Amino acid sequence: MKARVTVTLKNGILDPQGKAIEGALKSLGVEGIASVRQGKVFDIELPGADKAKTEAALKDAADKLLANTVIENYRVEVLG
Repeated sequence: MKARVTVTLKNGILDPQGKAIEGALKSLGVEGIASVRQGKVFDIELPGADKAKTEAALKDAADKLLANTVIENYRVEVLG
């Protein structure tokens, strides 16, 4: 089973890397950039076909390792 865990900073948390990317895009002449927030994406493959079990295991992994839940949100998508 394939899945994706997307981790992003919570609203209100300073994102200096996103600000640096925003500035770089503007200096490259990319117009219309209002703001940039950066995050992390984990593409994970697990054995088995139980979607609920896979989602529960990945939520546990995100809570324990993949995300700092004090300052980050995460979303788990089981892709099949």
